[in-house]
Amino acid sequence: MSNRTKNVNQQPLHHRPWKKNVPGYLMVLPAFLVLAAIMFYPIFYTIRMSLSNVDISSSGYIFNFIGLQHYIDIFTNPVYWDSIWFTFYFAFVTVAVEIVLGLLIALAINKVKRLLNVSLVVMLIPWALITVVSGQMWSYIYNAVYGVLNYVLETLHLIDSPIAWLATPDTAVISMMIAEIWKTTPFVVIILLAGLQMVPKDQYEAASMDGANVWQQFWKITLPAIKGSIAVSIIFRLLQAFGVFDLPFVLTGGGPGNATQPVAMLAQKSLFQNLNFGLGSAISVSVVFFIIMLSITFYPLIRSVVKGES
Repeated sequence: MSNRTKNVNQQPLHHRPWKKNVPGYLMVLPAFLVLAAIMFYPIFYTIRMSLSNVDISSSGYIFNFIGLQHYIDIFTNPVYWDSIWFTFYFAFVTVAVEIVLGLLIALAINKVKRLLNVSLVVMLIPWALITVVSGQMWSYIYNAVYGVLNYVLETLHLIDSPIAWLATPDTAVISMMIAEIWKTTPFVVIILLAGLQMVPKDQYEAASMDGANVWQQFWKITLPAIKGSIAVSIIFRLLQAFGVFDLPFVLTGGGPGNATQPVAMLAQKSLFQNLNFGLGSAISVSVVFFIIMLSITFYPLIRSVVKGES
């Protein structure tokens, strides 16, 4: 065998990795093309609609290109910015409460080992409920005539007369936040509880032997160990809360006025109630833009937190 042949045969595999992976790439390619078509075609179609006046005819949609006019219309519309403000306010307040409440519940469940399975089942009930069902349930609770909440508060002599919780902007916003926190806190609890289960027990034993109290153990051991789980919970819940639609749709309909109207509901009204497909598409594209910016903002933070944890 010649020296040239030996050198070719002895060439390290890392010099030609693409040849080794070609069969794998070819097997994955069909699934990738299908996913790309499912994901990107609706996006490009929506962007096209947002740049056009869309008319409906017997043969389908007719696109009349108008450029950025729809975006100018929504960015100069105070109703749009009210919806953006409410969406951000709703997302950050509910997520902040859920993280604190979820951490307290996860710590309590983690301490009570005998009731761990029962606690998990009970915690998953609100999360497993369809949002439309839970929203309808909370609408009965908040009802001014036969609502359970008014009955309990009147029985305890905390209020003198029934309160229409969903009839004024301030109480409607708070009521909807409570319903959202009740439903989605179990999601945070499950993630944080999984992080707590992975903390080595010998660290607590060593800290106890060194004289550290419970509060010191929490700040020095527990919190640093689960900061990755907390970061994941925050980003997932922020993205979910920013796209909230079904709960305000069922509970308040975006009212009173536009006090509880998230930007997703504003897009739905433009698309399906007013049949203004171009304007509704522009609102939808702007929502995607805000979500992308939110992800770009939080991704470096989460990456640094996870790297620090590892």
